[in-house]
Amino acid sequence: MLKSKYFRWSIVASIAGFIFGFDTVVISGANIPIKNLWNTTPLFHGFFIMSMALWGTLFGSIFGGIPTDRYGRKKILLLLGILFAVSAIGSALANNPFVFSFFRFIGGIGIGVSSVVAPTYISEISTPKTRGKLGALYQFNIVFGILVAFLSNYFLQGFGGENDWRWMLGILVIPSVIFTIMVFGIPESPRWLIIQKNDRLKATKIFKEMGVEDANREIDLILNIQISDNLRNPLHTFFTKKHNRILWLAFLIAFFNQLSGINFILYYAPEILSKIGIGEKDSLLNSISIGGTNLVFTFVGLYLIDIIGRKKLLIIGSIGYIISLSLVAGCFISHASSFVLMSFLLLFIAAHAVGQGAVIWVFISEIFPNKLRATGQSFGASVHWVFAAIITLITPLFLDEKEGIFKENPWPIFVFFALMMVVQLAWVLLKMPETKGVSLEEIESQLIK
Repeated sequence: MLKSKYFRWSIVASIAGFIFGFDTVVISGANIPIKNLWNTTPLFHGFFIMSMALWGTLFGSIFGGIPTDRYGRKKILLLLGILFAVSAIGSALANNPFVFSFFRFIGGIGIGVSSVVAPTYISEISTPKTRGKLGALYQFNIVFGILVAFLSNYFLQGFGGENDWRWMLGILVIPSVIFTIMVFGIPESPRWLIIQKNDRLKATKIFKEMGVEDANREIDLILNIQISDNLRNPLHTFFTKKHNRILWLAFLIAFFNQLSGINFILYYAPEILSKIGIGEKDSLLNSISIGGTNLVFTFVGLYLIDIIGRKKLLIIGSIGYIISLSLVAGCFISHASSFVLMSFLLLFIAAHAVGQGAVIWVFISEIFPNKLRATGQSFGASVHWVFAAIITLITPLFLDEKEGIFKENPWPIFVFFALMMVVQLAWVLLKMPETKGVSLEEIESQLIK
């Protein structure tokens, strides 16, 4: 019974991932209607309409570690719910592209901070044996949110006439309010209470609620690592030679995540499918199959992450990426049927869900020391979102039906992503450590010398 408590707390924190996933992908259904409504240029549409949330996400991920450390994990989770609700209402009621972009930016800040605080909180309340699965709950909720967004877009198509897109965006206020209410029922992170507030009494109580048999021993271990670390080399700044290894690990896993093309496909799924002659309504329906595949194989990744480990999952995912992206490019070159192309796109989604999707947020939250975890998570998340924003910004320059460089056939884009995944596979095989079943304090000792 005690052990189920930190499982429930992890579920609540991971619901931020559901809102993250929903808000990230819901724009795919509003993409074409908004483009037709405001008739903006491809560059304006890419920068303001499609990627403004990602610029907000980038801002939130860069600076999200500061309030997360200063005010605590719980208070920032509460703030997220408010930001998401305001963004949903504001973007749904927007009467011009600038107002729309402002509220999408607000929602993006929530997503960016979410990618910092939720994985950090979950990793700090987990045990070494369950940290992978519990951390992957965040990713599971991201893909569940993506699926629900695709379903919502499909069923709301035709619901409000030319204002369909407003309903698609506004409905996010419901889970945002529910999430905010649920966060009131979870405790603060005990590791934050120890490291940032030196509140041993509250931390002991929460550790006991988590089912930790010897809470005092756990706290002493955390404090001993902290004291030993300070004596060896006081931390004057985050970017020091001492942290080179973990900084590169966080940077590269986030870099490769986006250079797989995952956000390119999720954001622009209906438009990509239209290139092979699938109409808007059918494109939205096929997008649901993408979301469903993502969800099913995230279950697989969640099941395997604490059994075979993070590194093997990334190896499997990398191989799946290379095969599927190469085949998708081949389909565009040979003008294969829509059924064949969809099959290979779904293979790509499965490879992502099992590999990068399941691993990225867990791995980044594990490799940084306790006192730098929020800052480290912020660093890794910001790298992730820099490249996500860039890809989303420039995509209209490639896909736009009037001015896009690859408006007829986007096969070179998929070849580029496949080549990047070859590089990822080499990095995983040669440089990535395994963190399965190792306590956060032991990981700190191993990676920071």
